Amino acid sequence: MSEKRYVLIIEDNATDVSVLQELLKREGVHYTVLFDSRDVPGMIGKLPVPNAVFLDLEMPGMSGYDVLGILQAEPAFAGVPVVAYTSHLSEMAACRNAGFHSFLGKPVKGERFSEHLDNILKGRSVWDGR
Repeated sequence: MSEKRYVLIIEDNATDVSVLQELLKREGVHYTVLFDSRDVPGMIGKLPVPNAVFLDLEMPGMSGYDVLGILQAEPAFAGVPVVAYTSHLSEMAACRNAGFHSFLGKPVKGERFSEHLDNILKGRSVWDGR
């Protein structure tokens, strides 16, 4: 029996969340969604530590870069891959410089998602900005 795979999605757009949820369900991955980035500081200690985090860059209240800083400061999240999940493809270099583990451009390509997810969960970076 394989170990339970679990990711955290931090994204304010319901359509983008739905797409990611469907792809994760197909892969048998459990997930929690936080629609408001301002909930992150109060929730990260209450949620199980995920195998990866999918993080939108542009959200009201707190940007993905701000949230990345919070996650990086949390000892329990050390080593957890944080994936920039965004339509802002021009942000790829800035995400790399900020310390994101990986980058998936929206819309996510369903035919490549399984391979990308597998790499991310194995700790290998994925930089797909299409």
